Amino acid sequence: MLAEQAPERHIFRRVLPYLRPHRAVLARTLLVVLGCAGTVAATPPLIGRAADAIVARDRGALTVTVAALAVVVVAQIALARWSELMLLRAGERVVRDLRDQAVHRLAHAPLRFLEAHRSGDLLRRTTGEVTELAQFVRRDLPNLVVITATLLLTTVTLLVYSWLLTLVVAVVFVPPALVALRTFQRGAEAAFGGQAAAEATVAATHGETLVARELLQTSGALPSWLDRVRRENGHVVTKARRTARVEVNLELVSLIEGVALAVLLGLGSWMAASGRLSIGAVVVFVLASRTLFEGLGDGSQLVGELQIARTGLARLLDLLESPGSRPITAPTSAPSKTRILPPRGELRVERATFGYLDGTPVLRGIDLSFPPGDRVAIVGVTGSGKTTLGKLLCGLYPPDAGRVTYCGTDLRELSGPALSRVVALVPQTVHILTGTVADNLALVPGSPGRAEIAAAVDRLGLRAWADGLPDGLDTRVGVRGERLSAGERQLIGLARAALIDPAVLVLDEATADIDPVTAGWAERALGELCGDRTLIVIAHRPATVELFPRVIRVADGTVTERKAPPWHIQTAWSASSNTPSRRA
Repeated sequence: MLAEQAPERHIFRRVLPYLRPHRAVLARTLLVVLGCAGTVAATPPLIGRAADAIVARDRGALTVTVAALAVVVVAQIALARWSELMLLRAGERVVRDLRDQAVHRLAHAPLRFLEAHRSGDLLRRTTGEVTELAQFVRRDLPNLVVITATLLLTTVTLLVYSWLLTLVVAVVFVPPALVALRTFQRGAEAAFGGQAAAEATVAATHGETLVARELLQTSGALPSWLDRVRRENGHVVTKARRTARVEVNLELVSLIEGVALAVLLGLGSWMAASGRLSIGAVVVFVLASRTLFEGLGDGSQLVGELQIARTGLARLLDLLESPGSRPITAPTSAPSKTRILPPRGELRVERATFGYLDGTPVLRGIDLSFPPGDRVAIVGVTGSGKTTLGKLLCGLYPPDAGRVTYCGTDLRELSGPALSRVVALVPQTVHILTGTVADNLALVPGSPGRAEIAAAVDRLGLRAWADGLPDGLDTRVGVRGERLSAGERQLIGLARAALIDPAVLVLDEATADIDPVTAGWAERALGELCGDRTLIVIAHRPATVELFPRVIRVADGTVTERKAPPWHIQTAWSASSNTPSRRA
């Protein structure tokens, strides 16, 4: 499970592996930033030298110094713009790669990991956190890097001109400023992390509100649900107030800066009047100190933005580093060579154990064999684990122990397209994406063209159904397929299976709870689809169970098997027939 408040410890060390591909451009950018900071740090000494030239009435030295100052100012303007553009480009590349890796990780994450988290929280980590990180890169990162480099070079300048005044600045300014920053840092992780977690909870709840809007309106549960939304919004406000209280500590830095500058001016004037320091040196010190304090003030204002980016980065890295989000592979000692699997073969489950929580197996010690062309019904009471077993057979859930194989090859060794050509699942609720019917039929390996889609529709006997749609296969299905009936969704699921042509077809009783007319279309399509492939049906109705010669019952985490009497053989969608029987 991902942490609600992601740990931020060693955050920058953890992000280094993601920066390595960009180290060349980052190094070039850093050099330009140092050049820009160098021009800023060089300005006070040049102004101090001009002041000394004026006091000494040295016209030549003054002319040379003013010319050098003009060159430095022009260089500063050019380097500042150049460094900002380079930082933006480098930062955007890093953010783009992080976004791509987050999307790739979720796209290949085990189904168990995705089901264990609220979709709104995952969406927040891969979009909201990345967006905030991108905004920080565009708006604040260039200033933060330049300010940091300028502070370092300005400190060196102060030490060169007067170690005594530098010591005074260090004593008067640094300790109270560090106390203020330490106070901020001590409460920042919990405050900013808590606010981010609360906002992710609200985002997840809002997402569930949109999905369940019909249920909330028809069941009368909308008022109580809105109360929950208000409570969560109130929690966000509470967390935001805590964050604001923590950020107040940063405002103390400006007050400390004013006190330190007053002390510095008084001491510098006394040293100049007593001849201990030249007028030019005092000017350099005042201007350099002013640059130092302005940099610290601006930097303190950016610390809050840095903490927001740090929190978002921690939540994103928590996703990328989570062992649970990584694709699970077969425990082989060495990668096996790519095998060409036969189009039809045996599916086996060998001592498989699976659980959603550690130490709490839902299925344990499962041993099953499905020879080519087998016809099997899986039954069990609600919550017995029959749907879990179906997903185990499809490779959607990798077993915690044991394995599931096809022709001796562990399903975990197969890539997504190769796995789908071995075994395909048509669930009770077929997932539909926004687009056309043809777009949804094309969501299979190989991206079939229009001719292949039309051929699959004809092969299943669904041409009349497709032609009856408003725009045929180009009919828009609406958001998440809201314009399609449950039966039409099932027809799309069966047509997808036909385009995949799997060796094993697993149905979560695709014809349950749909209207009789569409059920007729689905029965005929299923009869054409079965052919000589293995058919496994997760059955919910007794009438369906009676059609199968072999029945597997799931109960208490184990399976038992019974075979139908001889006269039941060939009564379900038989391997020797392409059409369902009259009884079916």
